[in-house]
Amino acid sequence: MLMSGAALAIALAYFGFLFAIASWGDRRARRDGPQSGAGSGPLIYALSLAVYCTGWTFYGSVGMASTGGYAFLPIYIGPILVFTLGWPLLHKILRIAKAQNITSIADFLAARYGKSQPVAAIVTLGAVVGTVPYMALQLKAVSSSFAVLLRYPEIVMLEQPAASPIWADSALVAAIVFALFAILFGTRHVDATERNEGMMLAIAVEAVMKLAAFLAIGAYATWGLFDGPADLLRLASAEPDLRHQFASGVDGSSWITMTALAGLSVLCLPRMFHVAVIENRDEEHIRLATWLFPAYLAAIALFVVPIAAAGLLLFPEGTMDRDMTVLALPMSGRQEILTTIAFVGGLSAATGMVIVSSVAIANMVSNDLVVPILLRRRGNGIDRLDMRRLILGTRRVTILVLMLLSYVYYRMVGTGFPLASIGLVSLAAVAQFAPALIGGMIWRGATGTGAFWGVVAGFVVWGYTLLLPAVIEAGWLSAGILTTGPFGSGLLAPQRLLGLHLDPFVHGVTWSLLANSVAFIAVSLRTVPRPIERLQAGAFTDTDLQWSHAGSEPRIGSVTAEELRAVAARYLGPERAEHGLAGLSGSSTGEADLRLIRQTEKLLASAIGAASARLVMALTLERHSVGKGNALRLLDDATAAIQYNRDVLQTTMENVAQGIAVFDKDLRLVSWNRRFRRLLAIPAEMEPAGIALPEILRFGALHGLYGQGDPAALVARQLDVFLASITSPVEQHRPDGSVLEMHTCRMPGGGYVTTFSDMTERVRAAAALAEAKDRLEQRVRQRTAELARAKATAEEASQDKTRFLAAASHDLLQPLNAARLYASSLGDRMPNDALVGKLDGALASVEELLGELLDISRLDAGAVKPERQSFPLGRLFATLAVEFMPLAEQRGLQLRILPCSLAVDSDWRLLHRLLQNLLANAIRYTPQGRVLLGARRVAGHVVVQVCDTGIGIPEDKQALVFGEFRRFAEAPGVEHGLGLGLSIVERIGRVLDHPVTLHSIPGRGTVFGVRIPRGVSLPDAQADRQAADAQATPAERTSILCIDNDPTILDGMRTMLGGWGCRVQTATGLAAALAEAESGAPDLILADVHLNEGEDGFACVQAVRQRLRQPVPAALITADRSAGVKERAESLGLPVLNKPIRPAALRTLMRRLTGACPAAE
Repeated sequence: MLMSGAALAIALAYFGFLFAIASWGDRRARRDGPQSGAGSGPLIYALSLAVYCTGWTFYGSVGMASTGGYAFLPIYIGPILVFTLGWPLLHKILRIAKAQNITSIADFLAARYGKSQPVAAIVTLGAVVGTVPYMALQLKAVSSSFAVLLRYPEIVMLEQPAASPIWADSALVAAIVFALFAILFGTRHVDATERNEGMMLAIAVEAVMKLAAFLAIGAYATWGLFDGPADLLRLASAEPDLRHQFASGVDGSSWITMTALAGLSVLCLPRMFHVAVIENRDEEHIRLATWLFPAYLAAIALFVVPIAAAGLLLFPEGTMDRDMTVLALPMSGRQEILTTIAFVGGLSAATGMVIVSSVAIANMVSNDLVVPILLRRRGNGIDRLDMRRLILGTRRVTILVLMLLSYVYYRMVGTGFPLASIGLVSLAAVAQFAPALIGGMIWRGATGTGAFWGVVAGFVVWGYTLLLPAVIEAGWLSAGILTTGPFGSGLLAPQRLLGLHLDPFVHGVTWSLLANSVAFIAVSLRTVPRPIERLQAGAFTDTDLQWSHAGSEPRIGSVTAEELRAVAARYLGPERAEHGLAGLSGSSTGEADLRLIRQTEKLLASAIGAASARLVMALTLERHSVGKGNALRLLDDATAAIQYNRDVLQTTMENVAQGIAVFDKDLRLVSWNRRFRRLLAIPAEMEPAGIALPEILRFGALHGLYGQGDPAALVARQLDVFLASITSPVEQHRPDGSVLEMHTCRMPGGGYVTTFSDMTERVRAAAALAEAKDRLEQRVRQRTAELARAKATAEEASQDKTRFLAAASHDLLQPLNAARLYASSLGDRMPNDALVGKLDGALASVEELLGELLDISRLDAGAVKPERQSFPLGRLFATLAVEFMPLAEQRGLQLRILPCSLAVDSDWRLLHRLLQNLLANAIRYTPQGRVLLGARRVAGHVVVQVCDTGIGIPEDKQALVFGEFRRFAEAPGVEHGLGLGLSIVERIGRVLDHPVTLHSIPGRGTVFGVRIPRGVSLPDAQADRQAADAQATPAERTSILCIDNDPTILDGMRTMLGGWGCRVQTATGLAAALAEAESGAPDLILADVHLNEGEDGFACVQAVRQRLRQPVPAALITADRSAGVKERAESLGLPVLNKPIRPAALRTLMRRLTGACPAAE
């Protein structure tokens, strides 16, 4: 059981874990530099954006779904739309922020409106007012979850925090820990533009923790407490209240308002602006964030409804706080580990928001409120203070005060409201920055005065319509104001202004943003922008123009360069100031020129914001007999004039194809264009201004741009190349294959202008042209040699395969032949024995398999040579009818073979085999119906078609049916074949040049077609003879000499032929054959081709004939199906039967050779 001590230990252990993560990230960043990626990689950046998901997301969205159905979804939809569709706006904000050294959203708006101090101050105050309720929400979430955890496993409605003393309030402990974390890891640098690597790493880890925890609770609610989504939906649908809540549709006005508000909050929330803009190291990181952050939001929203529905089903109304459903569900099942995970997830959600928000607000307060006040109080020795320590101290005190204010709001107002209500009020507050923010980036005519009064008007209406009702409902003011309005005027009722009846929240957001926008536009139209405002408006609306640092500018007053360096050092420290002002030394008299003043102002802006930096520079100039007002005007006017000239120059530089860089006489970079940065791979976070050429070259050497070797040696070599490029262009070949042409010219008065041209494509094209001939000739030679080798290899393989086929045919088919002979003999003796029939069928299957495998091998080896002749197709159809009619009848199918009088030009034997396989397949894969065989004329050809009404072949498998061992029978009653028949069909069709086509519809049947050239019609008188031959048997007492080296074969022949009434003589070789012939001359010789000891059947037949001095009829019986055997037999006039022999074929052959045909026994 989780007790109070265990809960506190879990929270402290988690905070300790975050401290360790953040500390490790900071140490690694200090050790390896900012490029180490410890807390600044694209993945860390994308995950840190999940700081948007706070305790409201973790707890409040479920509570909102429990009372409002799908009303929570717009809070997720808004940011998803911004990141998926509004990414160009995000890129623009990032580019502006990096160019202007922006430190916060207040600094961003102040910089846009002429570095206006009033705009920065009002935005900062508004951010504080809008953020305090949101931070109070996080304290409530932590406090409530801790209180629920202490009652484990009991689930009760929590008491109000006011009932417990402050020192025992977990919210106060959380506020102190949050403040400590933010101070330690968020206020380490005075430069607010420097990245807090450790803090961002901790925020990213928290993002993973809260997502994993929420998904775990969602999975438990769906599959642990119920039997999955279907079961949960069924039970929820059975409850009328739940069914009405989730099926009653959506409120269009509320959804539109909340979606817009959530989208604007991504840009305007101080914490989101800080993470998305200030902590961004590389603009390219946003590519990953544009899909990963929306995916994160979609994932965390996935289980909101299932969790809410499970809570509503399990816990009756009034028994618990619906915001705590996430904790209550695992508690109800006594899942201690899962309860702990849920508590840690909620703690993560609250921690990230509070820490980042407090750091962002602290930067704004110190830069835009405290520093300007201190600068105006110069009489108290402010000039002698260490501003770095003062600024850091101010930020740390601000964090503590902000935490205290949030806790006070939580105790006084926030305890009686749901988490969602508090969050929505805060979002409506920060949305008041949107008109000035978005309008300032698209409208050049917007002014600082308009922005100031727009924000003021928006916050006044927001406070009246949204914040005041919250205070009233908390019991601090009279409730009558909500109904009758102040002074009894109903038209001024906070939630029904001018009698407009809307949802209270929609009402407040609509009126506040309307007042804001109207004031912003109206005042901007009636005011004239100052020169500095016009200058900044151009920089913000046209981000293609970049600040460069070219040229020497007129002097202002008598301020010296050393004074400006001292001012920068007071705010940033000597090291940072020296680095930022390197290469800018002012005039020869020591007085600062405008270039140095401008760079000093920009450097100060990174620490104290644009508005305060401008004020510091004005006060510095004021000391030298220039009034503050005159100093500001002089600085603004001169800067505007200079910027105009720079814009013209920069626009010219950016529109040339070459990279351009300008170096001073000390080889320090003073001006450049974007093309130069891309060609030299200078990263976005590396500030080029004032950097020495050796440093740029050293960066390239460390990143492998100049090859492998000692960096110092590579830098020295590149400096030599730079000097060499002064006299003539120099080409540089890089390891990645790119080629740059560098050309340098000296400038009058010192300095250099260098152009870099990417010559990669031109050099590659020239090299390709130069090598084309050699490459082509070499390719021809190589291809010729490859073809010769391939031909030799193919011929050798074909010979090897032919030899293998001969051996395999003999060795495999010899025993099978003997078995078939015995089976045939048994069949003659016991014609009614079923066992004999099964034996013969099994042997026939083996014969079929081996025959088909050997046929495939012979067809692939090219060993089959077609013997084309013209013959009547009808005769072939009649033969097929005799073969397949019994099989079709046995399977209950109707086999119809259409009469045909056409002649074809083909090989009888191969075409017979092709059509056999097609008919066998059709009968095998047709469970019921019919099979049709027919032919028709098609343009000088005959197309033979085999049609069936079988199961058909799916379209995606039709291209596969001609492969070996491919079978697609899935219907009941369908027999599986060997999967070789269609493979043989395809090969025979290829050998005969008879294209085979296929058309099939699953469930309706299949049509195979074979296209055959037409032949010459001839008289056909052989059909009757063939039928008689098939029934004929040899004469009784015919003497037959059988020659075979296998005794088993001889024994089988003796048994079968003896059963036919023949006198059988056997011999295993030439000597034995001659001896048998002398003992009695045979009427017929049946000889195997391959015998022992180099003898063959050809020699045996010739020897017996010579010994007997008469041409004894003879035939060869062999398993060798090679073309060589067939050709030699034809030359000697010897017929050939292939093993295993069919008894009917042997009877026919014996009758033809001996001329006798009595009936068989």
